[in-house]
Amino acid sequence: MSGLFDGAGEILSALAAGDSWMLSEAMRNPAIWPMGLVAMLAAAVLILIVYRVSPWFERNFESTVMVVSYLAIGGIIFVEVFRRFVLSQQAPWSTTLPPFLFLIMTWFGCSYNVKLRTHLAFAEFRTAMPRAGQMACLLLDTVLWIVFSWVVVVTSTRVVANSASNFQIMLGTDNIMQWWFLISVPLAFTVLVARVLENLLEDIANFRSGEPLLRQAVIGGD
Repeated sequence: MSGLFDGAGEILSALAAGDSWMLSEAMRNPAIWPMGLVAMLAAAVLILIVYRVSPWFERNFESTVMVVSYLAIGGIIFVEVFRRFVLSQQAPWSTTLPPFLFLIMTWFGCSYNVKLRTHLAFAEFRTAMPRAGQMACLLLDTVLWIVFSWVVVVTSTRVVANSASNFQIMLGTDNIMQWWFLISVPLAFTVLVARVLENLLEDIANFRSGEPLLRQAVIGGD
C-alpha cells in the first residue's frame, strides 16, 4: 500500500508551496492516482455533509450554476452581436469566454442529471429484473460513476496545473487565466460523486425498507 503513495510527499510539498510549475511536474508521479481518488472521495463526502446541513443548497446549487452560466452566455452573445453589427465594435474576449462558461454549465448540468437520475439507466430492462438484480445494477452504476469521475478529476487537474504553470491567459484578455475556468471540471465531477454517494445512500435505505428501487425519472423534474 505504501508503494502506491510513493511520491505523494512531492505533490503535497508543491501544493504547500503554491508553485504551479512544481505542482505540474509533481503530478506526473503515479502517486497522483491514489491521492486523487482519496481527495475526490473526501471532498465528495464533505459536499454531501453540506447538502445534509443545508437543504436549500442541496436543491439549488447545480441549477443555480447552470442558470447563471446560461444567462451569462446569452447576455454576452446578445450584447456583442448588437455591438458588432450596429456599433462596429466587439470585445476581444466575447468569443472566448462563452465556451468556458458552456464548459461550466455542461459539467455541473451532468451532476444535476445524476441527482435526478435522468442519465442512461436502461430502466425498462431493470424494472423486469428481481429486486436483488436491480440493487446490483444500482451498485454497478455507483462504481462506474466513481471510476469515471476519478479518471476525469485526475486528468483534468493535470490540465489545470499545466495551464497555470504555463501562465495561459484567456484569448482577448490581459490578466484572466484559463485555469480559473478549467478548474471547474474537476470540481464539477467531485460534486457529481457527491450526488452518486447521495443516491447510493437512498438506494440502500430503499432496499432495506422494501421501497421501490427504480422510479420514473423526468428530465427537468425535481
